[in-house]
Amino acid sequence: QERSARLRRWYELMMENKEELARIITAENGKPLKEAQGEITYSASFLEWFAEEARRIYGDVIPASAKDRRVLVLKQPVGVAAIITPWNFPSAMITRKVGAALAAGCTVVVKPAEDTPLSALALGELANQAGIPAGVYNVVPCSRQQTAAVGEVLCTDPLVSKISFTGSTATGKILLKHAAGTVKRVSMELGGHAPFIVFDSANVDRAVAGALASKYRNSGQTCVCTNRFLVQKGIHDEFVEKFAKAIDKELHVGNGFDAKTTQGPLINEKAVEKVEKHIKDAVSQGASIVTGGKRHSLGKNFFEPTLLTNVTTKMLCTQEETFGPLAPVIRFETEAEAVAIANAANVGLAGYFYSQDPAQIWRVAEQLEVGMVGVNEGIISSVECPFGGVKESGLGREGSKYGIDEYLEIKYVCFGGL
Repeated sequence: QERSARLRRWYELMMENKEELARIITAENGKPLKEAQGEITYSASFLEWFAEEARRIYGDVIPASAKDRRVLVLKQPVGVAAIITPWNFPSAMITRKVGAALAAGCTVVVKPAEDTPLSALALGELANQAGIPAGVYNVVPCSRQQTAAVGEVLCTDPLVSKISFTGSTATGKILLKHAAGTVKRVSMELGGHAPFIVFDSANVDRAVAGALASKYRNSGQTCVCTNRFLVQKGIHDEFVEKFAKAIDKELHVGNGFDAKTTQGPLINEKAVEKVEKHIKDAVSQGASIVTGGKRHSLGKNFFEPTLLTNVTTKMLCTQEETFGPLAPVIRFETEAEAVAIANAANVGLAGYFYSQDPAQIWRVAEQLEVGMVGVNEGIISSVECPFGGVKESGLGREGSKYGIDEYLEIKYVCFGGL
């Protein structure tokens, strides 16, 4: 009950300081202020949710096989949890993990991304104000040069019982190797390569709206952003035409603090270079630029929202996660072909498709090899729902009633001689 009350107070303080916290995010990573405000509301909701879940960590009583025994199951906190978070959601990726950990009774050591330490420290100040005891929520910012070393210490120190990481698959694999030495509990939310399939039966206008939201949120820099658009031949041309018009009309590149901005800068020069590399590779293999395609005149980290057609599965942009404002469109003919292309990736975080055929909806939702499916919906993240992937997209689930289990050990107790 005490943990629940402190988490609830932390949530209330986040909401009271929503504007200031949002401005910190925009200053740190360039995200449009409206999106940053949305992130703070989303972030705080995890503290509210897990404040409620803290009082519902139920054990179990199991009917025993012998008359003189009673069998109990207890759930206990795993211990110290190391939390390693990315720059693209510098607040939400912390609260989604820390809310569950603190609700379970764990203490945490947070290593925020080197690009965005201030959001983590601001949350720490509010945690203090909420009465979270000293030493329960700890933040260890570090430089880019020290990131690998700090990550290794967190993963190898025997005092740490749990690692929770959100970031790239490559880094996740390194952390898993480090954590194996002491057989730590791990949660990994790793890279995505989300397909977005539009079938002939789809409502094209709704599909375009969903595509815009799913692709260009945070300038394409989210792990559940669509990376590959697969559009059936019957509506391909109509979809591309309407998608291009929507991009030109509704997306505005600019400073994150400008009210009309929907597309801020990319996080750094390296991110821009990757987008350029993917476009150059696709065009060299026959892809066509419908709109965008180059850096924006505002500055070196700003990039035009880009749409490509005549894309094939041999191009880099359909084999790697771009993590930028690039939408490549592949034309397909049959449902089986689309599912095969979607499932060809070695990762499987989110997947989306638009269809108005009920039988097709059931088939495709079950066949897509991803942890989360959006059916006729481009934005799927919610505190009540389990977030996580399959294949090389990770281990475990965050948020929802399942999220707290990642920070709990199950202990079996057998009473004998009764």
